[in-house]
Amino acid sequence: MKSVIRKALIAGIAACSGFSLIPVSEVAAAPSQTVQFQLPRLGETSPDVTRLQQAIVARGFTLRGGITGNFNEATRTALRNLQKVAGFRPTGRVDARTAKFLGIGDVVVPAKNAAATVVQAAVKPVAQPAAPVVMFKLGDRNETVRQIQQAMLRDGIGLRGGADGIFGAGTRAAVGEFQKRRGLPITGDVDQATMSAITAMTPSAAPAPAPVAAPAAAPAAGITLSNLPRRGENSENVRALQNALIANGIEVKGGVDGVFGVATAVSITNFQQSRGLNASGALDAPTAAALGLIPSLEQLGLPSMRVFPMQGRCSFVDSWGDPRSGGRVHEGTDVIGPRGLAIYAVMDGVITRTYSGLALGGNAIRLTVADGTYFYYSHLDSFAPGITNGTPVRAGQIIGYNGSTGNAGSPHLHFEIHPQGGAAINPYPLLKAIDGCSNEAVLPQ
Repeated sequence: MKSVIRKALIAGIAACSGFSLIPVSEVAAAPSQTVQFQLPRLGETSPDVTRLQQAIVARGFTLRGGITGNFNEATRTALRNLQKVAGFRPTGRVDARTAKFLGIGDVVVPAKNAAATVVQAAVKPVAQPAAPVVMFKLGDRNETVRQIQQAMLRDGIGLRGGADGIFGAGTRAAVGEFQKRRGLPITGDVDQATMSAITAMTPSAAPAPAPVAAPAAAPAAGITLSNLPRRGENSENVRALQNALIANGIEVKGGVDGVFGVATAVSITNFQQSRGLNASGALDAPTAAALGLIPSLEQLGLPSMRVFPMQGRCSFVDSWGDPRSGGRVHEGTDVIGPRGLAIYAVMDGVITRTYSGLALGGNAIRLTVADGTYFYYSHLDSFAPGITNGTPVRAGQIIGYNGSTGNAGSPHLHFEIHPQGGAAINPYPLLKAIDGCSNEAVLPQ
């Protein structure tokens, strides 16, 4: 009876999907053969790069631009993130150890020629179409996805968020693990061979085909430093954030719902604590980079500030782009605090400009660091003794005191960041990562 049900189920899935499923017995019976995987390099375009990208995505890591077959900067960034999590040296290059970890193949004899390193792997070929039909896309949600998730859980594969019926990054990673265990190509996609293996594993409880495929959720517009999701937001970018958390082994209570609420903030805090980041619960720049949502600060050409610019008993919000008088928009972050609080150098550098009596900024300072990046501080009540043009300063040194000079209205520090001397960027995600508003004691001088 089970055999009849199983055959009927396979036939139903095949009719729904427009292709014929291959019995698992035929796949398992296929003889092993040795194939070669040449370790790809930056700039290369080849099927080996495609296999590499598929394996990275199947592990739940974000690959900007998707699987293209081209070893670009996005691929190197994703590879570095994976190597960090695996405890390997994050070189962004494919070595034999990384290839083995990704399940691309078990190393037998790596070639000695560094110009063409080859990994030999014993694999079982899977009889499937040259271009496998993928049954689900990221964001699809239906009962069939839920049953696939339940099958993963029954097979002992961890799935953060549980069987929520949404085909997200966590589910894709679980499918990739399922494929690895059964010697299937590790893509993270549910294709005919994978569905056949799921059906064979639990014939009486295998997923039934959905009568009508649910429309895929609209793809995220793309997360950048300027549009990192914030508390209270409801968007596809929040979904991408939640999927990244789940792919990194962090539970998001309520699943991937696209709403940045308390549950998502708690999950971010848990992730930050696990990585030794500032546990603020906000998606700051280093956290977004660690999750693979944006490139690293180094790749973005951004500074890694060591010190918060103001002594504690302060507060700040993301006011980047807010309208200002005269048709201007705000190009910094205002850190609010009482008059007289110490203002610190955020990095080692040189005071390259001091200003007094500016109509807008009042008393202001420009601090420039080695790569040409400069930080602009304004509305200071006064400069610290000895601070003038050309003065070298160290991170944490007092360079002035909080005030309300210029058009400030009330005491606060207007703080700007100009990477490598260029246009200002939103400093809030960088400040949030080193938030020092609770540190009321003056730093040692």
